Amino acid sequence: MKIVILDGYTTNPGDLSWEKFSEFGEVTAYDYTPTELVVERCKDAEIIIDNKVVFTKETLDQLPKLRYIGLLSTGFNVIDIEAAKNNGITVCNVPTYSTAAVAQLTFALILEMYNQVSIHSEAVHNGEWTNCRDFCFQKTPLLELNNKTIGLIGYGKIGSEVAKIADAFSMNILCYVPSKKPQPDFKNFRFVSLDELAEKSDIVSLHCPLTPETTKIINSNFISKMKKNAIIINTSRGPSIDERALADALNSDRIAGAGVDVLSTEPPKADNPLLSCKNCFITPHIAWAGYETRERLVGVVLNNLKSYLDGNPVNVVNK
Repeated sequence: MKIVILDGYTTNPGDLSWEKFSEFGEVTAYDYTPTELVVERCKDAEIIIDNKVVFTKETLDQLPKLRYIGLLSTGFNVIDIEAAKNNGITVCNVPTYSTAAVAQLTFALILEMYNQVSIHSEAVHNGEWTNCRDFCFQKTPLLELNNKTIGLIGYGKIGSEVAKIADAFSMNILCYVPSKKPQPDFKNFRFVSLDELAEKSDIVSLHCPLTPETTKIINSNFISKMKKNAIIINTSRGPSIDERALADALNSDRIAGAGVDVLSTEPPKADNPLLSCKNCFITPHIAWAGYETRERLVGVVLNNLKSYLDGNPVNVVNK
């Protein structure tokens, strides 16, 4: 059995191993695969492991031996799911592997803006503490999370993990979801409308899937309802934010700041307005990329493949 890993570099830049996949067949692993080489590299494969390489109906129709696509991701929009099903190809993804890691980065961004660690560390290294007459100094205002209000847009596994951390910081938690969910067992948690969330939150954090309803859910109208000292966090999906509207709000001090791990186009275009606006922290889609998280991801991909070959496929997205 021939197994091809098409674009393994971001998942495994060299600190993990694909060796265990060899238990199931002959493995060929590529760091990257350009579009023009997809069919050539996959033409004899029965098993493909894929992250961001796009498989259209036209591509799938040229791969008659292909029976299984194992995704190195939760999202599966790069695969024409209907065409795969019609061609007898099982597609499996990796749900929930990065819950703790994404919640962790959410608070890393929040704490960076509330404690301003990088600004103060840089000041110390530049000699400002050495030359200071006082035993301490502040470059910016410093804030406590205690009793602040965080507004969560979405309440799946990651949203609920963020709520758990917020509760540990003694924060008030507001949450908007489009359909009713059971009330969580947190002391200061309420489900609210999107308008109320915008108006009352000190921190707005996105944890929703990308749908037509959530595309640009953060827009100029939403931002106009927010507190001037509020911040926006996005570790979910880039297109959930109208980036021009957010940049304009930051540049005009309409809100205090933003921290995002995702953008509408990745890698971003040079003219993305968030790259040059004020008070915006941007990380390069790394919430999922911790060593333990990627190790867990590869383990689930391996288990998905084993379950499929045993005749009991799991995490199938095109049943």
